[in-house]
Amino acid sequence: MGNKILILLEQRNGQLKKASFEAAKAAYELSSKLSLETEAIVIGNEIDNLEAVGNYGVTKVIHFKNSDLFNYSPSAYTKILVDYSRENNVSIIIIPNTSLGKDLAPRVSAKLNAGLAMDCIALDVQGNDIIATRPIYAGKLLQDVKPISDVKIFTLRPNVFPASVINDSKAEVTIRNAENLDFSTKVVEIKKSEGKLDVAEAEIIVSGGRGMKGPEHFQLISELAQLLGAAVGASRAVVDAGWRPHSEQVGQTGKTVSPTLYIALGISGAIQHLAGMRSSKYIVAVNKDKDAPIFQVADYGIVGDVFEILPAMIEEIKKIKS
Repeated sequence: MGNKILILLEQRNGQLKKASFEAAKAAYELSSKLSLETEAIVIGNEIDNLEAVGNYGVTKVIHFKNSDLFNYSPSAYTKILVDYSRENNVSIIIIPNTSLGKDLAPRVSAKLNAGLAMDCIALDVQGNDIIATRPIYAGKLLQDVKPISDVKIFTLRPNVFPASVINDSKAEVTIRNAENLDFSTKVVEIKKSEGKLDVAEAEIIVSGGRGMKGPEHFQLISELAQLLGAAVGASRAVVDAGWRPHSEQVGQTGKTVSPTLYIALGISGAIQHLAGMRSSKYIVAVNKDKDAPIFQVADYGIVGDVFEILPAMIEEIKKIKS
């Protein structure tokens, strides 16, 4: 059995993602309870401000650098993570449960013959064992998992583990040239909506459903989102209809989100949608059907016409902000 915790820091365009700091802090708390050493690795070309990870308890970062790693390569990332884990006696690997993490973690698990707990919302230590809590059955139940393999991998749901600063220390960064990599699979292009927040990382999300009646009415949702500094989300029915891009889809076949505030407008609450957002801290729902399933998970519900309530919400928020 190994004696080290390894965190994968995810970066995009040379910037560490928020989920990386959450993973670092969670790993630090685990290491304190298990008396294990922690290290982090990051894969890419030019990456800014890696030393800032030290604020979250990680003192050592290994930067695997290669000019061909400007985008994600499943085969190259897997080789780097597997080789480093084997060479350094790693027993626990922490990966953010982002789109990249959900693709990478099973690949690494298969190579290392490691137990894998995906989409964890809590990690607890009992003796020398780690108990991971994860949602199952579209979020209706929570399952406790105890991997018994020598190497264990956990992916952490974004926005669930707090990325609170521990101190003002800077991490020691070591750069390694990543050579002899397998680029048999790679991402060739990433399309991003410029100037828009990613629903997977946003603290506030304003989502619209089929009750918005058409793509032209999403301007109201965009206006409310802008006032709140929020991301715009959408249900699957809206995305399937071509009203909004798939990057905004929240749900089992879209993105799983855990914001502080989730506002659902004209969304009935199909089980697939609830699976992607029911772990939000506060849920506000507006729907004309008082029996809509969304009200079963909402903290605050308004039964009424979204086209009457939404403009009123916008005006009241404008008054407050002014």
